[in-house]
Amino acid sequence: MPQTPDAAGPARPEGAATSVAEPAPPAAEPLTEPAGGVPPVTDTPSALEAAVAALAGGTGPLAVDAERASGYRYGQSAYLVQLRRAGAGTVLLDPVPLTDLGGLARVMGEAEWVLHAADQDLPCLRELGLEPPSLFDTELASRLLGRQRVGLAAVVAENLGYALAKEHSAADWSTRPLPAAWLRYAALDVELLVELRTVLVDQLDDAGKLTWALEEFEHVRTAPPAPPRPDAWRRTSGLQAVRSPRGLAVAREVWLAREELARRRDRSPGRVLPAAAVVAAAQAQPRTVEDLLRLPEFAGKGTRRHAAYWHAAVARGLRLPDSELPPRRAPLEPDHLPAPRSWPERNPEAAARLEVVRTAVRTRAAELELPQENLLAPALQRRLAWDGTETTAAAVGDRLLALGARRWQAEQVSGVLAAALSD
Repeated sequence: MPQTPDAAGPARPEGAATSVAEPAPPAAEPLTEPAGGVPPVTDTPSALEAAVAALAGGTGPLAVDAERASGYRYGQSAYLVQLRRAGAGTVLLDPVPLTDLGGLARVMGEAEWVLHAADQDLPCLRELGLEPPSLFDTELASRLLGRQRVGLAAVVAENLGYALAKEHSAADWSTRPLPAAWLRYAALDVELLVELRTVLVDQLDDAGKLTWALEEFEHVRTAPPAPPRPDAWRRTSGLQAVRSPRGLAVAREVWLAREELARRRDRSPGRVLPAAAVVAAAQAQPRTVEDLLRLPEFAGKGTRRHAAYWHAAVARGLRLPDSELPPRRAPLEPDHLPAPRSWPERNPEAAARLEVVRTAVRTRAAELELPQENLLAPALQRRLAWDGTETTAAAVGDRLLALGARRWQAEQVSGVLAAALSD
């Protein structure tokens, strides 16, 4: 159920900064309680109906945040959704017991969302059927303004003069019931987002970067889901120590078995079996369950309980015919570029162009006072250097747009890149 609306906004110390035009206080003031207190968790249909009505009666943008259980549960589902809107107060929504969020989706689909690091939260919110019609990303706005520290606590402290505690950011949010301290933390995460948006809009406008930001926000909003990584097992920490194709086959089978068990148990794969154990099995290639249990990485009580399961995975890797063993290096996907460190041998001209492109982008980014990766993504820099066919500003701009750059990015770098590549 939403808390009682508070027209005055959050209580703040005398003289604290509310906009960038005012001098910042000498030290950020701790913000320890939400305005109106911590609302009860919305976890029943009747409470959800009341929350939807309150949000529908509110005005202006909608502050949105979500808490996941990364490192504890399998996947990236939301276990708490925080919402705040002027005239409606704050809603702390537990999506787990609620089966129909259609009414909430309709209300949220009528307001601009304000999020911090939107690309992290949008996937789990979309799982719930919640989709923004437009958004403002306070982290991305801060990056475009050239800020060095862009975490929410740092951005709030710099722009609004408040200190937000972040001690529960890595908590297991699938815990039920959620502790009161965690709920207070969660409510505070959306307490100042709309106010922060107002300040950052003014700063972006003053810097001539507001239209850039709007393009970036729309790009984040409409970006398709990232495709599954091919050969994701190759990203296992420490796998570089496994040299033989047979060892890699064992690693792949144990990794796949870990994924399956983690999915069934709804636990983080690393909590089901550490990466070090995957690597140890691949190196030792134990022939029996007893051999497996002699490895220190398989000495844990939970791991020993599933020893036969893990050894079956090892055995599958050992039985594979040589013709089905994975290569030591992952084959390149279609249209995928090799690692830049190999370019001097594979394509020395492209390697030279890459240095030119990187230098030009870095120089231009410094002039514009923003991170070079926000001016032009490193992947686009590499593709432009590898292809090496565009030598005019118009051709470079068209190529960048075709590769997915935003129009403002192409406008800012196409000329300098064309000039640099023509020298």
